[in-house]
Amino acid sequence: MKLAFNSFEKFVKDCTRWMSYIAYIALSLMVLFVVADIIGNKLFKTPVPGGIEFVSLLSVIAISFAIAQTQIEHGHIEVEMLVRSLPRKAQKIIAVCVHLCSIALFIVLSVMSFKYGASLQAGGEVSMTLGLPFYPFIWGIGVSSIFVILVLIMQLWSVLREI
Repeated sequence: MKLAFNSFEKFVKDCTRWMSYIAYIALSLMVLFVVADIIGNKLFKTPVPGGIEFVSLLSVIAISFAIAQTQIEHGHIEVEMLVRSLPRKAQKIIAVCVHLCSIALFIVLSVMSFKYGASLQAGGEVSMTLGLPFYPFIWGIGVSSIFVILVLIMQLWSVLREI
């Protein structure tokens, strides 16, 4: 059982690391587009066509693909002032409840992202200037949500082993 969990944990951590690299690339491209847009607008009086649109779509990738790695690193805001004053067992029970609620939230987010992406694909929705389809970006949110769920399951299992 422990070997299976270690393999699962390695798989999840490797995948989330790769997703965070994709998020870094998206963030870097955002910076490059903003700088090119500013330089083009100020020096040459011609901004990058669709620059704002492209930056908006890249922000979807940057944010959604970074969530799982941030969860692994416990980089999200956690309010622990009250919980820390409780007995250790109560802290673990609260942690289990929080993880279960978070898993439920990201399951809903993932399912709805795939459904919404499918409806955008069926409707042929594209961005206004560049004509890029929206659905791959929405499906990216769905995929990244699946990995957040896997991270939360991994962390939930760790909490349950300590109880």
